[in-house]
Amino acid sequence: MDDLDRTLARLAGAPVPASLDGIEAQVFARIGAQPVARLTGLGVGGVMVAALAIGMVGAELPATASPAVSLSPLGGAS
Repeated sequence: MDDLDRTLARLAGAPVPASLDGIEAQVFARIGAQPVARLTGLGVGGVMVAALAIGMVGAELPATASPAVSLSPLGGAS
């Protein structure tokens, strides 16, 4: 048994500190007190429809023609 095993065994046998008795209730109370941004089903649906419409419009916009660029660093034919 090394030092870590002895330390963990001693920790396992130690009594639980009294300060940890109500810590779960305190944590859940603090979580409940924090403001939360809630999205309703209609709001999420509206955002999804808007994103879909923007994507469809963006895909259909005409793109300008651009000349083909050589992949060779010196401009030679590939």
